[in-house]
Amino acid sequence: MKEEIIIAGFGGQGVLSMGKILAYAGLMDNLEVTWMPAYGPEQRGGTANVTVILSDAPISSPVLDTFDTAVILNQQSLDKFESKVKPGGTLIYDPSGIHHLPTRTDITVVPVNAMDAAIEMKNTKTYNMILLGSLLALRPIVDTEAVVKALRKTLPERHHHLIPLNEQAIAKGMELSKAAL
Repeated sequence: MKEEIIIAGFGGQGVLSMGKILAYAGLMDNLEVTWMPAYGPEQRGGTANVTVILSDAPISSPVLDTFDTAVILNQQSLDKFESKVKPGGTLIYDPSGIHHLPTRTDITVVPVNAMDAAIEMKNTKTYNMILLGSLLALRPIVDTEAVVKALRKTLPERHHHLIPLNEQAIAKGMELSKAAL
C-alpha cells in the first residue's frame, strides 16, 4: 500500500496541521511516512500545501509530480493540482471556496461542504478535521484511533479538551463524503 496525498489551500485553513496529524497517524499505524509542507512567506492568507506519503514499504522520495488523492480548499489550489491527480485517483474539495468546478472525468470528484458543517458545529476550527474525516472515509489509509492518538501528540495539552470535538468533526466528514458519493 502506498498513498500519495496533496492537501492545498490558504494558510490559516489548517492545511499543514491536517497533513501533520495524518502523518503522525501513519506513524501510529507503523507506516513509512513523509510530510513535506510548502507555504509562502505569509503563512496566514497565503497559499499553503502539504504532501503526505503513507506506505507499508520504504519511500524513495518525498517529491511528487502526481498524487493519488488531492484535498483542495480553494480555487487557486484546484487550478494548480486538479491536473496532477493520477487517473483513477480522488479529488476532495470544499465548494465554498471554488468558483470553477473540477472538470476531470477520469477521477473520483467528491464535494464536501466542510465550511457549512463547521459552522453548523459552531466551531470553524473543526474545518480541517471534517475534511480529514472525508479523506479517511474515501481512502481508509489510517485507523481513526490512530488519528485521535495523533491529535494527542500534536495538540498542546492545553487544547486536549478539544479532542472530542475534533472526533465529532472527523465523524461528520466521514458522513458527508459518504453522502456525496
